[in-house]
Amino acid sequence: MNKVILVGRLTRDPEVRYSQGENTMAIARYTIAVNRRFKREGDPEADFIRCVVFGRAAEFAEKYFRQGLRIAISGRIQTGSYTNKEGGKVYTTEVVVEEQEFAESMAEREHTQTPASAPESSGDGFMNIPEGIDEELPFH
Repeated sequence: MNKVILVGRLTRDPEVRYSQGENTMAIARYTIAVNRRFKREGDPEADFIRCVVFGRAAEFAEKYFRQGLRIAISGRIQTGSYTNKEGGKVYTTEVVVEEQEFAESMAEREHTQTPASAPESSGDGFMNIPEGIDEELPFH
């Protein structure tokens, strides 16, 4: 059985191309950063997994997926190889995505994008004013 399930963040916006011919089909490629559960000192904290998705799912990725978005995917691992311009053989591994979905809500997404210096809300709809800023306010 060849089945993989991953949850990670997009490293950049998906690259989408369309096949040639009478029946064009969207082909989207993206990479997700998947955090490693256990890390040894000096090892990377995440793996960067290349993914490819076809058809309507590729069009969905083009429309809604953006860099930094946390997504969940399932699919199968596919390996291949090609000869580069210098004549060397290059081996590839990627996930052919069968299902993809958001792994965070819009509220979580917006929360992770707010600047760290922004004042926090007190929960009553009003913003807390940081200490020592009184003299900068246009009213007293």
